[in-house]
Amino acid sequence: MSETSPPGVDHPERPEAPPEYPEYAERVLEVAELIPPGRVMTYGDVAEWLEEGGPRQVGRVMALYGGAVPWWRVVRADGRLLPGHELRALDHYRAEGTPLRAAGRAAEGHLPRLDMGRARWDGDGGGRAQGHT
Repeated sequence: MSETSPPGVDHPERPEAPPEYPEYAERVLEVAELIPPGRVMTYGDVAEWLEEGGPRQVGRVMALYGGAVPWWRVVRADGRLLPGHELRALDHYRAEGTPLRAAGRAAEGHLPRLDMGRARWDGDGGGRAQGHT
């Protein structure tokens, strides 16, 4: 490959260094990795767990850096699937057995929603991030 290849292209002679994330982003991503398969946390749940930031800050971190973790497990509080990523997320939910609610006829795209009452994880049964009581 030439020296003018776009960033992100593998160069055997020049391995890419692992990405460096801002400290808050690292903490958000660590929480996302703690969520068990088949369970979800809302953006607000993650912020509350960390006792820092809010849903928008967590959403921003997930939008910028979430591809490195199970991003489909950090969700909107209303259970709607992430716009633009609905089908990919749905594949993950079905593979993991995440509880879903059937879509009504009026539902946009006839896509199911997450059953938040059954799918939401409060952190019990797993390691806790520092600072969460």
